[in-house]
Amino acid sequence: MQLDMSNNNNIVGSKIKGLRETKNLSIEEIAERSGLTVDQINSIENDQNLPSLGPLIKIARALGVRLGTFMDDNDAIGPVVCRAEERERNTSISFSNGATDARKHMEYHPLAQQKAGRHMEPFIIDIHPGETPEFQLSAHEGEEFIYVMQGEVEVKYGKETYTLHEGDSIYYDSIVKHHVHGAPGKSAKILALVYIPF
Repeated sequence: MQLDMSNNNNIVGSKIKGLRETKNLSIEEIAERSGLTVDQINSIENDQNLPSLGPLIKIARALGVRLGTFMDDNDAIGPVVCRAEERERNTSISFSNGATDARKHMEYHPLAQQKAGRHMEPFIIDIHPGETPEFQLSAHEGEEFIYVMQGEVEVKYGKETYTLHEGDSIYYDSIVKHHVHGAPGKSAKILALVYIPF
């Protein structure tokens, strides 16, 4: 089912802006701390399409918060159960994957929004097909695990490219420049687990 992500994207952007203003930090200060440009931060705070996770992780570090802070719903201390039917009903978050074609994106379904103090971010990600193979690699601290549930996925990791089919998985250090995308012209669904040391 195709979902309208604009409301959720605005929530993430407004949370970033709210945290920045609460900490009395200017966009320029966040840009300096994160290594991003002022324009990038402005577009993240105001646009409907969010970037890949890399820039969001850099902003989280610049603000001194977890990445999950941008997506949290509640602060449950104990275990959090995410039922399949709830995940399908919940709105997801769309991130641009850095492609030159603005229509290309990945739709993230967070699986642990209610878990407080987490260091792992689990997602089911729907990868929509794109027309061109152009993309930008990103790097950030931490580790990532990807399991392909449906379709075919390409993972560009450093100078290597790995093609993964249904049932395949990959685990890598995300400090190495990387990019995850569907095989040319194909859609896919993956389970992704992102670990970010804090």
